[in-house]
Amino acid sequence: MFGLFKKSLEVQDVPVQEKQDYSDVSAIAEYFKSETGVTFDEQVSILKNKVTTFCKQRDINSFNTLLALIKKEKQTKQELIDHLTTNETFFYREFKQIEELSVLVKKSTRHVEILCAPSATGEEPYSIAIALLEAGVPHGSFNIVGIDINSEAIKKAEEAVYREKSVRNLTPEIISKYFTHNGDKYSLNNSVKSLVRFKLTNLFDPSFKNIGKFDFVFSRNMLIYFDKETRLRAKTILENMRKSDENEVFFGHADLF
Repeated sequence: MFGLFKKSLEVQDVPVQEKQDYSDVSAIAEYFKSETGVTFDEQVSILKNKVTTFCKQRDINSFNTLLALIKKEKQTKQELIDHLTTNETFFYREFKQIEELSVLVKKSTRHVEILCAPSATGEEPYSIAIALLEAGVPHGSFNIVGIDINSEAIKKAEEAVYREKSVRNLTPEIISKYFTHNGDKYSLNNSVKSLVRFKLTNLFDPSFKNIGKFDFVFSRNMLIYFDKETRLRAKTILENMRKSDENEVFFGHADLF
């Protein structure tokens, strides 16, 4: 009799496997938007597929469980951000604006601070640095801060090793001058890397303002991932990062308000 009772208790102690449920991603989408500003309103099916893959790779059986995890575990939250915010970029993208910035910086009579948000894997802030050097701006007269919410992107930016598709807009002369070419890899020289520092941060985090004020702000092709209300909020935040209201903020051509 006691043996039967003991077996009954053992059966009750076995944890029940959570039922797999990847049906409704809306709560994840809303939380992600509130934390990062990024909206997937027009890409719900893409979001659902990406989050489902993220869950299965980590044996997370439901979106509800994932939501609970990212609310309490910073590491899992950062991994999800990295998973959902990978974007392609390349050197000298939309170069006309970089040229305009170079002219303004060259006219300055003091040390210039530039914010690049987002920095992604580094091509944009490094493009600015190279363009300034090519325009004759002295090496020690400016520095650039690149920010991003994707930790993997920041890591790649700091390593500054690129494939051919990233440097496809650069002339052979520029590549020879600022990169070490080895096989299919292009490693950026330290003379350029030293001009840019990167920071993992969130534009909408209250601590963001602590990174300082800047003479110029470069923010291209980030606001396209926000809804209208969030775009205007981001625009105000970035404009407030300037040392002077007279200084320009460079937004991307697709960043409509």
